[in-house]
Amino acid sequence: MLTAHTIKILQSLDKKKFRQKYNLFLVEGNKIICELFNSNFKIKEIFSTDPQKLDRTDVPITHVSENELKKISFLKTPKDSVAVCYLKSEEIFEDKNVQLVLDGIQDPGNLGTIIRLADWFGIEQIICSEDTVDVYNPKVIMSTMGSFTRVNMVYTDLVEYRSSTKNINIGTDMEGENIYTFKKPEKMNLILGNEGNGMRPETEKLLQKSISIPRFGKSQSTESLNVSMAAGIILGQLFRVGEK
Repeated sequence: MLTAHTIKILQSLDKKKFRQKYNLFLVEGNKIICELFNSNFKIKEIFSTDPQKLDRTDVPITHVSENELKKISFLKTPKDSVAVCYLKSEEIFEDKNVQLVLDGIQDPGNLGTIIRLADWFGIEQIICSEDTVDVYNPKVIMSTMGSFTRVNMVYTDLVEYRSSTKNINIGTDMEGENIYTFKKPEKMNLILGNEGNGMRPETEKLLQKSISIPRFGKSQSTESLNVSMAAGIILGQLFRVGEK
């Protein structure tokens, strides 16, 4: 049975300051929890309405009622299990050949989708500005569908990072080079800006190239694409079969 104290702590993990205070975050649903077993994330405890479905003896699993699960879940319709995990300590990172760099992404759903895209296209690392939404936000974790276990997330000062990276910094701009004729460099950072404001001027100055997604609609009235949609289109083109 869950104690009131445990419930209070777990409920507080929807806020970044309490995730950092307790060094914990939540992962919901057996499907995503199973991704943790093959990752570097350490599980503290799992609360499940049907522990036998997980069939694990190497982590503590506590049987809880559906009503108890509702009290600690951040979902309107709770899944079968909730895992309490330790935050992963930040590691010294080195540039990968192809990386995503996120400048002030605020929507958890967008970040989660971008992480899934990175995982799909084999991008192992995403560099984030310090004000980008926290990867351990419950909505981000859920929308990654487990991809957060395979993509290294780094939060840092982007001006400092972009001025020191050896990768070519590439941003999106309506006046940029057509993505369908653009040749992918061997080492690159694809920079994606804030949903409403785009990239900050001080970091935009560090771009070496700009690319754009041309509009084909007759009306040409759509102002812009959602940032995660744009990321999917660009990555699909950059990694197209036969592209070097």
